Amino acid sequence: MSGLIGVVLEQGFIFGIMALGVYITYRTLDFPDLSVDGTFALGAAVTAASLVKGINPITACTLSLLAGILAGAVTGFLHVKLGITNLLSGILVMIGLYSINLRIMGKANLPFFNKETIFTGSSPKIVIVLVIAIGVKLILDLFLKTKIGFVLRATGDNPGIVVSLGIDIGLIKILGLALSNGLVSLSGSIMAQYQRFSDVGMGSGIIVMGLASIIFGESVLKRFSLISPSTMVLAGAIMYKASTSIALELGFPPTDLKLITSIIVVIALGLSNKRIGTTLKRVISRGGDSNAANAKSA
Repeated sequence: MSGLIGVVLEQGFIFGIMALGVYITYRTLDFPDLSVDGTFALGAAVTAASLVKGINPITACTLSLLAGILAGAVTGFLHVKLGITNLLSGILVMIGLYSINLRIMGKANLPFFNKETIFTGSSPKIVIVLVIAIGVKLILDLFLKTKIGFVLRATGDNPGIVVSLGIDIGLIKILGLALSNGLVSLSGSIMAQYQRFSDVGMGSGIIVMGLASIIFGESVLKRFSLISPSTMVLAGAIMYKASTSIALELGFPPTDLKLITSIIVVIALGLSNKRIGTTLKRVISRGGDSNAANAKSA
């Protein structure tokens, strides 16, 4: 059981970095960016190809981060400069990255079991991923408190204010998308080193995992005003991995993982929906009243 908890925490923090990237587009920019499915695999592909060629693992992570930033900037360029809708821009980049990732790796699956990674050494994996995840969270929190960070948040909340200040809202969107996909790509890089291989399809469903982590964390922790949004996202990623791991431990086959993910998202959305929550309370209260009336009549 302790081994299962360790795996949940390790993978939860890795996916938490990805969820922080999705948070930038989903909550901050209000931009449904589907290109993250491609940039997660892009980070893994760049890292795998780099490690096979003998490049330092830290350098491989940096290259993956830069590759993700570039891919996110392309998504922003398609949307801002070419006028393509936000949803279609992400889909186009995601589709294009599939072929690019195949070119980078040379094949659909690229293992590197005998190569040095960031997890090579005496330090436990949980310590390494914890330090990286907390470091990314703190840097993101500091960035969002800067002038550019405030403008980035205002772009999603009230773009009219940003335009009235004479700031190019298009460039801010490109910056946000680049930063978001950079973090997602970094997460893919760490996950590839964690499992010691890269697969072209490992980014499938990443956007759903990220949204589930965000919604899960906010639904459970939103009542605690002192907890920052980034902390909620990291906690939500751990909750998500814990729920999927419990489902698999209960006997569900791995092929049902996508279905389990969808159900988790539906439950999280239902819990976060005030109207649904109020309805549930009414149903429960009415049930209690009816039970009391039946007991009284009996």
